Amino acid sequence: MPTATVDSFRRDAQVISLVGLAHGTSHFFHLSLAPLFPWLKDAFAVSYAQLGLLMSVFFIVSGVGQALAGFVVDRFGALRVLLGGIALLGISALGLAASQNYPMLILFAGVAGLGNCVFHPADFTLLNRRVTVPRLGHAFSVHGLTGTLGWAIAPIFLAGIATVASWRIALLAASALAFTVLTVLIAFRHLLDPRELDQAVADSARKKPAGGGILGFMKVPAVWMCFAFFFISSISFGGIQSFAATALRELYEIPLTYATACITSYMLASAGGIVVGGFLAARFQQHDKVIAVAFAAAGAVSVLVATAMPPVATVIVLLGLIGFGSGVAGPSRDLLVRAAAPKNATGRVYGVVYSGLDIGLSGAPLMFGLLMDAHHPGWVFIGIGAFQALSLIAVLGVGEQAGKRMAQAA
Repeated sequence: MPTATVDSFRRDAQVISLVGLAHGTSHFFHLSLAPLFPWLKDAFAVSYAQLGLLMSVFFIVSGVGQALAGFVVDRFGALRVLLGGIALLGISALGLAASQNYPMLILFAGVAGLGNCVFHPADFTLLNRRVTVPRLGHAFSVHGLTGTLGWAIAPIFLAGIATVASWRIALLAASALAFTVLTVLIAFRHLLDPRELDQAVADSARKKPAGGGILGFMKVPAVWMCFAFFFISSISFGGIQSFAATALRELYEIPLTYATACITSYMLASAGGIVVGGFLAARFQQHDKVIAVAFAAAGAVSVLVATAMPPVATVIVLLGLIGFGSGVAGPSRDLLVRAAAPKNATGRVYGVVYSGLDIGLSGAPLMFGLLMDAHHPGWVFIGIGAFQALSLIAVLGVGEQAGKRMAQAA
């Protein structure tokens, strides 16, 4: 293998690894509260809906901030914004660990959301600028994989520590984790070549963005269809993330440990699906079709789970199938957004589009929490499947718009 090719591969691998580490930390903090709900419910005497509101605050702040963070990334550079986000996550965990009442929990959930808002615009800007195009599909696959692993690790890490120590110690450990990752990224920041990135940002600022002006990308229909897809599909995932374990326990009358294992199955299968999805994204150009098939299958299985008809022993497999379908769609989804983004507007487009993800996740915990308070656990999985099916309208619309743009370019 030529030396230049080896150097290119090594550089790509280093960039992907560092960005993936940051993304995994972000997703870990998505679940910094949900695994601790049983302890928080007793400690603060709150309802499921109030616990869901904590996650809603996190994702509302993150969603609004993410749309703005894309502009900040395009203006000041992705690396420094990314480091600031991780620092805020660490501070938020310290605050949550010290919280003495419910309003303090809400406050520091908001701080965590502010830290979380920078990751997608910063991550994808770094990947798009620093990874060679033939490896982008695999880069997005690894990016999604590390995020899913962050989700998978968080419940085990936090609930495990809370069980043997306390929920406050668990959050202190989460804070230590965030600051450790921050230290690693600072120590190896030269691998992301910030000087080159700063020059790229300066060059971008001097150029007139495609679409006419700094907000010109907002006139592109595909951008808003991507936003709609993220918004709708994230409501589905919000149901899995927040109350699926509790719903399974009531629906199938199973122990909490088995219900939690089912969610872990979802997360691990989703990680496997992302790996497979990376190869599919690299091989097939019709990314919308890949997403549609994967989501349709996952939605159908979710509705099956809602019926409570499958044997208890198969529930863990069915949750794995839902996760696999969701994971397969991930890399194709990210490449679809890249195709929709005008030149010189990468951070802004990813910021606005991925804010749909956070906005959807902000409403989902409260909505599904109300269903649980009303003792309708089956409706949780019906809602999950329904929103996955509804998101297909948006993703096929994005594919149609992308086809029109390619035809016009030709």
